[in-house]
Amino acid sequence: MVKNYLEFEHDIKVLEEELEKLKDPFNEEGISEVDTKKISDIQSEINSKLLASYTNLNEWQKTQVARHEERPKAKFFIENLFTNFITLSGDRRFAEDSAIIAGFGLFEGKSVLVIGQEKGEDLDNRIKRNFAMVRPEGYRKAIRLMKLADKFNIPVISFIDTPGAYPGVGSEKRGIAEAIASSIECCLSLRVPIISCITGEGGSGGAIALASANKVLMLENAIYSVISPEGAAEIIFKDPAKKEQAAKSLKLTSKELLRLGIIDEIVQEPIAAHRNKEQVISSVKETLIRHLKEFKNYTREEIYEQRRKKFLNLGRQKSFALFSNNEDNLAGEDNFFALIKQNYFKYKNRIIITFLLFLILSVFLIK
Repeated sequence: MVKNYLEFEHDIKVLEEELEKLKDPFNEEGISEVDTKKISDIQSEINSKLLASYTNLNEWQKTQVARHEERPKAKFFIENLFTNFITLSGDRRFAEDSAIIAGFGLFEGKSVLVIGQEKGEDLDNRIKRNFAMVRPEGYRKAIRLMKLADKFNIPVISFIDTPGAYPGVGSEKRGIAEAIASSIECCLSLRVPIISCITGEGGSGGAIALASANKVLMLENAIYSVISPEGAAEIIFKDPAKKEQAAKSLKLTSKELLRLGIIDEIVQEPIAAHRNKEQVISSVKETLIRHLKEFKNYTREEIYEQRRKKFLNLGRQKSFALFSNNEDNLAGEDNFFALIKQNYFKYKNRIIITFLLFLILSVFLIK
């Protein structure tokens, strides 16, 4: 099997190719003795270089890792984490969307609904799956099944890995924006736990449509962003070559997102998920068990309220930083107008000047 190497893995590629030759007792001179000591030394060097490389990845390199062709995908997680999985298809309105695998199965002996965005293993499969770019019918299928899970009190687990929802003409005609919005609304309205795990790319609304969850987990080298680094570079810098700069500005890595409170937990990877898939499965399984257990004694209303408060509190720590140095006190306020009144006199000159400038500008524009 041919391995795919990333740009920063050149030295590792050279060493692994040398290692493969040493392990093969057949060479140009016929059968030769295997040099076990040299094999061991090279393997140690490979391990050291892998650790050094993956410990110091920058934002763009993490984007490359998140997109790696051999990275474990939704189908792999479904096959290795769930038993008795039954695939359910179609949105009952237009068609089946293969970009989403969805169905009911057993996790640790208990029923769960599983929804996974699937990129595909090879070129033919990727084309069939539309590279995990979900169409409206895919989200409507997910909505149909989430409502069914809610009716029968079954937890929902979603695996997120998409560059974004499909932006094609047909997708727009069939209402992709409405489908994404409805999917987010459905996720937020559930009275059963929903746990999302970002395994590769978490791209734009296509990702958040299925990641508006009670708990959002993220593999260490996954990314989660409102736009791709290439798209941001094109729009902000007018130069797609500045994708590395854009990746840094987007704060799309797991560490940054945990710091900002966008995700709830980082699932550690063994160097990289595509190099040790079995260990990743073990880590994800342990994390899912722990978070499902957390909601075991919650009532349906408590599950809903936990999710509601989680999303209402996003960003509130810095929402009113302009008005006070005491951010913690302001973050707990529910009444925005009370904050305005409280700080009006402190900032009234700025407010009056800004208002006058706005009026003057308006007059010029009307003329």
